[in-house]
Amino acid sequence: MPNPSPARGADKPALIVGLLLLVVAFLVGYDASQQTIVSTYGIGPTAMPYVVATGLVILGLAHFVTAFRGGLPAPEAADSGALLWIAGGLVFLIACIGLGGGFILAIAMLFACTARGMGRRAFAVDFGIGFVMGLVIFLVFAKLLTLILPAGPLERLFL
Repeated sequence: MPNPSPARGADKPALIVGLLLLVVAFLVGYDASQQTIVSTYGIGPTAMPYVVATGLVILGLAHFVTAFRGGLPAPEAADSGALLWIAGGLVFLIACIGLGGGFILAIAMLFACTARGMGRRAFAVDFGIGFVMGLVIFLVFAKLLTLILPAGPLERLFL
C-alpha cells in the first residue's frame, strides 16, 4: 500500500522509466514507418512494430500514473545465484548459436538454467523439457513458416 506523503512529489525512477519507454516507443514507431516492405495480402510486416510501440506507450503512460500515485515499490534484494544461472544460460545461448551449436541445444540449456535460477532442482528433466520445446519451435519455424533458425548438427537432421 502506498505511503501517502503530500510533500514528496513524483517518483523520479518511475518518471525516468516512463520517459525511456516513450522514447523507445517513438523509435520503434518511427522505424516501422520507414519500412518499405509491403504485403500483397493480409496485414504485412509493419503491423507488429506498431503493436509493440503501442504497448510501450501504454507502459510508459502507466509509469507516469504510478509516479504521481505513490511511486514504484521498493526493490527486493537480488538473488545473485539465480541471476548467475540465468545469465549463464544466456551466455551459453549466445555462444552456442555463435559457434554453430544450433538453436535446439541453446534453447534447451537456456530453459534448464532459467528453471534452475528460479529454484527448480531437476536440471536433467528441465533440459529435456527445453529440448522438446526447442525442437517444436524449430520445426514450426522451419516447416510451417519456412523461416530457418540458427542450425547446428541437430537441426540439420530435421531439415
